[in-house]
Order: sequence, then structure tokens, then C-alpha cells
Amino acid sequence: MKPIGGLAKRIIPCLDVKDGRTVKGVNFVDLRDAGDPVELAWNYSNQGADELVFLDITATVERRKTMVELVKAVARQINIPFTIGGGINEIADADALLNAGADKISINSAAVKNPKLINQLAEAFGIQFVVIAVDTKLINNKNIIHLNGGRLPAERETLEWIKEAEDRGAGEILLTSMDYDGTKQGFDTNLLKLVNNMVGIPVIASGGAGTIQHFVDVFKQTNVDAALAASVFHYGEILIPDLKKVLKMNEIEVRL
Repeated sequence: MKPIGGLAKRIIPCLDVKDGRTVKGVNFVDLRDAGDPVELAWNYSNQGADELVFLDITATVERRKTMVELVKAVARQINIPFTIGGGINEIADADALLNAGADKISINSAAVKNPKLINQLAEAFGIQFVVIAVDTKLINNKNIIHLNGGRLPAERETLEWIKEAEDRGAGEILLTSMDYDGTKQGFDTNLLKLVNNMVGIPVIASGGAGTIQHFVDVFKQTNVDAALAASVFHYGEILIPDLKKVLKMNEIEVRL
């Protein structure tokens, strides 16, 4: 369990990348174009985002080459940390992306299928480089993790899996509540509070941001370390400087 307060809370725009473009959907489907990822990254960096997350949601043979090129292009444009995820199945994949300029890598399905990968990545690069992305959905009143971009339920309960991931060397948990994703109805504060109280590593809240108040609520009610959103930032519905000003007014520590 983590101490209350502490470091500044982080605001993280997330860019889902498909065929070299940023896209956004609702509950993981109905994707629409949201712009050029490198341009958006530069814009967010200038607006005062603390970090960025890029998730490659296309499974193509060319994937690794494409992602390495994207990472290089982003690294040239911005000076804030960024995480890259999607299609990382082995040490070599992570190595290529970190060498190209990514600060952290995020894994989801590959970790569930081969949990030892978490240990291997933590040993090879250090735990601070390893983010475990968890897509979770309520099924028969149980939070169950989902794989393959949220399409496939796994036979693992979310809390139990997150604890194992931490024990194996995960440095951070990126928790997306699929029932809330894209709905703009607010974050899943109950689940986030449970997870945040259970682990000793940073937790990033994802899924459901629609208003500035939702960010205030998630930090106040759960004390997570960071909050991530996509469409509200991509379509200019929330501007990061405005968001941070309101968080500060609500006595939530942020970097202005």
C-alpha cells in the first residue's frame, strides 16, 4: 500500500495508433480518425502533458518496423517521457523500442499468456520500464481481464492478476475499465481505489474521462498516481492547462 500524497499527479494523453494514424472508439469499437500521432504528441508536450502513451492496435507483419520509426519520430519531437505498447512479445521487441527512444514499454496479452515475460523484462531493463496494461470488464459481478484489445476474456480475476504482475516485477499498472471506456461518464473509482490500495507501485486510471470534474474525482477518491484519457484531449474538449489549473485549485498536486 502506498503513502497518501507524495509526488505530483500525472496527466497522460493516450494515442491509439492504427496504420500510422491516431484513432479513437467507444468501448473499444467504432474507431474514428483523430490525427497524426507525431503532431499530437508535439502538441500535448507543449500543452503540459506529463507523459504520453502510444498503443499500437494493429496486428501487422510490418508492425515492429513501423513502431520503431514512430518512436524515433516522436522522440525527436518531444521531451516528456512516453510509453509504447502493442505487439511486444519478447525482449527483442522491447529492446528495439527502448533503443529507438521510448521511455517505457507496456504489455498486456503477452504478459497474461507468458507471465515470466514480466520477470524477464524487469531483469533486462529494470522495473521502472515495465508497464502492465490491464483491460478489465465486469462479468457476473467479477472483474475479469480481457486480451487482444479487449476482445477476449481471460480466465483470470483482475485483482489477482495485478498482484501477480506486481510480484513479478511490473513497475506500473495501467488499468482500463472497459465498461467505462469512451463513455465519458467518469472513471471506475471503486475498482481503481481497490487496486491502488492493494499495490505499492503507481496506478494509472484509464477509461471514462468526460469532464474536468472526473479527473478531480479520480484523484480525490482513489489517490491514483496518474489519469489517462484520449478523445477528450484529441478533440479539444479538455485542454491540459485548464485541467491542471482546476486540479491545483482542488489542492491536487500537479506540475504546471
